[in-house]
Amino acid sequence: MLFRQLRRFLVFLLLISTIGLLFYQYIRFIEEPDFTEVPPPTALHPVVAEKKEELIAQAADKGINVVITQDFRSIEEQNALYEKGRSAEGNIVTHAKGGESYHNFGLAIDFALMSVDGQVIWDMQYDGNGNSKADWMEVVEMAKDLGFEWGGDWAQFKDYPHLQMDFGLTIWELQRGKRPPETE
Repeated sequence: MLFRQLRRFLVFLLLISTIGLLFYQYIRFIEEPDFTEVPPPTALHPVVAEKKEELIAQAADKGINVVITQDFRSIEEQNALYEKGRSAEGNIVTHAKGGESYHNFGLAIDFALMSVDGQVIWDMQYDGNGNSKADWMEVVEMAKDLGFEWGGDWAQFKDYPHLQMDFGLTIWELQRGKRPPETE
């Protein structure tokens, strides 16, 4: 009898502890970041900037003209982009509000291709260098070799022009002031 009561008490205690831990995690998750203590960056991270230039050069060596359409994006710019297709005209292009994108921390770039006639294109099948391989995927492979993660690999919202380096940091950590080292 005593053993059964003790077991029930322990199960109850475990249940309450689990609920408390889940509630604590939920509160931490929804807590708004405070950028006053550690302000967000204002430019592309030096390592990302260096790898971006290497990507452009490597692609050029293969006859592919890469155009960087976005890199660092301020929180205000991100919020304006988020509003597209919601409260502003246009299609939804992002699910990230200001402070929720690696662009806001200088850790992401978006690219496109420049066709032989000088047009900026997002055609993933385009083969401007004539080697029977899609230029887009050639750029993606080069980017991955340089350490970028490709948004086209994501399970949910596919973001084909997006390349990022997160340095093992989550958005939550970046929002709370954690920053990657300035060098590799």
